[in-house]
Amino acid sequence: MTSTTPSHPSAATRRAQVPEKVALEGLEDRWGKTWNQDATYAFDRTRPREDIFSIDTPPPTVSGSLHVGHVFSYTHTDVVARFQRMRGREVFYPMGWDDNGLPTERRVQNYYGVRCDPSLPYVEGFTPPFTGGVTETGKAIKPADQVPISRRNFIELCEQLTVEDEKQFEELWRYLGLSVDWSQTYQTIGARAQKVAQVAFLRNLARGEAYQSDAPGLWDVTFQTAVAQAELEARDYPGHFHELAFHPTNPADGEAIVIETTRPELLPACVALIAHPDDERYQALFGTTVTTPVFDVEIPVLAHPDAEKDKGSGIAMCCTFGDLTDVTWWRELDLPTRSIVGRDGRIIGETPAWITSDSGRATYAELAGKTTFSARAAVVDALAASGDLLAEPKATQRKANFYEKGDKPLEIVTSRQWYIRNGGREAPGRNLRGELLARGDEFDFHPGFMGVRYANWVNGLNGDWLISRQRFFGVPIPLWYRLDSSGEPDHADPIQPTEDELPIDPSSQAPAGYREDQRGVPGGFIGDADIMDTWATSSLTPQIVSGWLEDDDLFERLFPFDVRPQGQDIIRTWLFATVLRSHLEHGSLPWTDAAISGWILDPDRKKMSKSKGNVVTPMGLLEDHGSDAVRYWAASARLGTDAAFDPQRPTQMKIGRRLAIKVLNASKFALSFGGDEPLALEVAAVTEPIDKALLAELAQVVDEATAALESYDHTRALEVTETFFWTFCDDYLELVKDRAYDRDGVLDPAGVASARTTLGLALDVVLRLLAPVLPFATEEVWSWWREGSVHRAAWPVSEPLRAAAAEGDPQILVAAGAALAVLRKVKSEAKVSQKTRFSDAVVHAPEAEVALLPAVLADLRAVAKIDGELRFAAGDERKAEGELVIEAD
Repeated sequence: MTSTTPSHPSAATRRAQVPEKVALEGLEDRWGKTWNQDATYAFDRTRPREDIFSIDTPPPTVSGSLHVGHVFSYTHTDVVARFQRMRGREVFYPMGWDDNGLPTERRVQNYYGVRCDPSLPYVEGFTPPFTGGVTETGKAIKPADQVPISRRNFIELCEQLTVEDEKQFEELWRYLGLSVDWSQTYQTIGARAQKVAQVAFLRNLARGEAYQSDAPGLWDVTFQTAVAQAELEARDYPGHFHELAFHPTNPADGEAIVIETTRPELLPACVALIAHPDDERYQALFGTTVTTPVFDVEIPVLAHPDAEKDKGSGIAMCCTFGDLTDVTWWRELDLPTRSIVGRDGRIIGETPAWITSDSGRATYAELAGKTTFSARAAVVDALAASGDLLAEPKATQRKANFYEKGDKPLEIVTSRQWYIRNGGREAPGRNLRGELLARGDEFDFHPGFMGVRYANWVNGLNGDWLISRQRFFGVPIPLWYRLDSSGEPDHADPIQPTEDELPIDPSSQAPAGYREDQRGVPGGFIGDADIMDTWATSSLTPQIVSGWLEDDDLFERLFPFDVRPQGQDIIRTWLFATVLRSHLEHGSLPWTDAAISGWILDPDRKKMSKSKGNVVTPMGLLEDHGSDAVRYWAASARLGTDAAFDPQRPTQMKIGRRLAIKVLNASKFALSFGGDEPLALEVAAVTEPIDKALLAELAQVVDEATAALESYDHTRALEVTETFFWTFCDDYLELVKDRAYDRDGVLDPAGVASARTTLGLALDVVLRLLAPVLPFATEEVWSWWREGSVHRAAWPVSEPLRAAAAEGDPQILVAAGAALAVLRKVKSEAKVSQKTRFSDAVVHAPEAEVALLPAVLADLRAVAKIDGELRFAAGDERKAEGELVIEAD
């Protein structure tokens, strides 16, 4: 990151106008309105690309409430934005709303008491039965209360509710002080986003990167939709091991083979037994066949290297489909498909043709229509009756795949779905996995170790990206299919719209050359009923917000973006998918840097999430502690670092509030020395050694803070700045206040001017250093004595400070602060006021400090109130001695 505009303390100030009473309360509302009215953060699109810093802001999901984790990560981004703006870059900082997909559908169902039934006709002016998530009796809406409505009516309610949610989100972001340009917003379901997503999909299709396949895939029976690999969660799920006997078809092949399984209900779908090729126990059986218990179906015994010799009996049944290993075996061993679980999670009703024995068909008939849970019990009973259940079932915890938003284990069902190639399977003529791994080496992760997570994800992909969803509120797959004379769709040759026609909804619009009354009839057409996965749209946020397809000038000024800020948990989804889409469409990266925030943990060190019910909503925290305090808490945690938060003990927020209040009070104090005259910032006026020492130290702070922010280490920048600020308040202000006041007008005018100028220079720089973290307190102080906004002021640089400091030694300030501390200690131990005077005093200090202290003799005598001589003596222990003048009452 580089600066494009030189910065230096401005010589132009005005007479300070400080309120009689200063406070943090009300600053958010006052300055929020001012920033909005003055367009303080408006983006100037006329600047050249090299002057622009573009941020691919994460669009929050608006189907629920924000929690403190959002405040945490978005504050990190805002600190970067404010720093870059002050460095002279024109910051493009937009805000999107991720409002499509399942979370919004569920919220609408629960809020309005409706559910979507695509078979129903549209009702003009439909009024939902409920609002606010409760019935007319005040009870929570249950599934039984939900009224079925048409898809179009359902989508209208989704759009209506998301608009209201977005208003609340924006209000909170403004209160937090995000320096977003609020004219640069978008929705992932908006017309612009839909066009971008549909054009990108059609281009993927034209290049052979998107394809349709009738294949086994993960399916959520509750939400009735396919689920992608990136949306999986592995959870423990209670089950039982069952020992089953499979009998060789040829008795000469030996005794029964023992299989251990947690899913006996899939016996009718069993297509093979699989063991490791090196497992000596089964060498003689490879190539033979066995009969499935109860259902009497002949299946082969085969070898595959993925079989685990040390798991159970070392041999497993392959069913279509029990888990992803079954899919691998089915594909690589070219096994038949014998699916028995339907999309509703129940055993399909029609007895399969491969079950031919009377007893097997009779048993299957008892399973038909049952849930997998009920079918499991029925099969276990049948196995016990046949003698093929060799032992009592043993309780266990098995790992099962869940949809991240679901509460039932996923099934694997065969269905026709749309995929985009992502390197998980071989792509014709290219090594896409290798290309994407190389892309991961081309951009910088902050912190760097997050890059390993990207590489691990790419290396671990085992299938292409499933992007179609069987839901309603999302970007439609923009295709239609011709129907033949018998009404069957031709999936091999879909009807495609032109890019100029997009966006389109094939469920309510007819393709060119067809009439609406030809929908669904032989010889006519049918629209693709699916929508795209929400990540298929969100993966295009750089293109959506930068004007791709409609504003070439803006696109060229913004793309590739400078940074993608996001959470660590969506590296595998949002980050990877965005890299993939940019690589396929543009042959480039979407940005040069990725800033990855850690998680917020609850007091038990568990990740805060809405699904776990342990989140803390932020508005109460912002109101109780102030936005600057909450921002301070967020900025105190480095990127990639998890931070525990206990709402009962918000220690860091209290520290942040104390800092923000001190900024107000110390600034008021520092600005009071100038009287009616503007505080001068002419560096030539700095003449006293301790003043030069302070500026020398401040120059180092500026360099450290700048370097830290350039490398996305906002925490280090805050640490060095805060440390200096407290030294400035506790030591320097106390040491020079008498000289700066010059109440009696008898002090050397040059020394007075030096103190006042140094105070002004230090305040000017410190306010700018703290502005990215404490935008409200710093803007308030800036307004007392400076024109414009501190957030449009230039970021400080060290050169003018070093010029003013000349030969200034920062150790003078250290020595003076230590000397002042031991002099105060004498009065504290004597239990007298710090206003009590010394007749004389001696300060003992290390020899190196004793050599420096004469340079601050006058200031020390004044602040410690020493009437006579102040001497300095070398010693190993810092201490002071002196005669106190105790006046009689």
